[in-house]
Amino acid sequence: MSTNRPRALVAWSSGKDSAWALQVLRQAGEVEVVGLLTTFNEAFDRVAMHAVRRGLVEAQARAAGLPLVNVPLPWPCSNAAYEEAMGRALAEVRTQLQVTHVAFGDLFLEDVRQYRESRMRGTGLTPLFPLWGRPTRTLAREMVSAGLEARITCVDPKRLAPSYAGRLFDGNLLDELPHEVDPCGERGEFHTFAWAGPMFAYPIPVSPGEVVTRDGFVFADLLPGTDNHGAIEA
Repeated sequence: MSTNRPRALVAWSSGKDSAWALQVLRQAGEVEVVGLLTTFNEAFDRVAMHAVRRGLVEAQARAAGLPLVNVPLPWPCSNAAYEEAMGRALAEVRTQLQVTHVAFGDLFLEDVRQYRESRMRGTGLTPLFPLWGRPTRTLAREMVSAGLEARITCVDPKRLAPSYAGRLFDGNLLDELPHEVDPCGERGEFHTFAWAGPMFAYPIPVSPGEVVTRDGFVFADLLPGTDNHGAIEA
């Protein structure tokens, strides 16, 4: 293991953008990625917004060959509670894993980037944005062509038809998305779970589960599976 490169965590949502951020960082080789940082809703034991089960995120971490740093969040969770939990977690990883950087998969929303940068000030950790500013139409095609495979786990029905929940993130999806929808879902139109790609040593088998509407969003559950590595259509 290298000891002379900066050590980074990837803020891991379980989706395609954080997975691709991991791939880009590894390819560049300027930092050593030493773990994945994920917030989980304590009440439901799932990733916030993506609603992915903890077991599947743990499977991603194993396939990526990295430890998973779990940040439990109460439900409901105020912004103050979120910031307190994240502050504790970042202080711990700085000491325990000698982490110097945290990488985020954000693409172009300036307010989100500014918020992350403001929260990192004073922590001794430097934020990284390895995908920042890449044209998202090109980026989405790049992910697919490189073998990244993902499913849509959450749809905002005010921005995208509920029928997209559970669909594969692939070329057909990109061809069919309405023009006003960002192809990476950067404005919150949809969220994904990445189950295969060059950032993983092997695919994570998943099976489509129930599709439900809750709190104004449409969620497509994913179950740990032994199917054709997630390729069954919902």
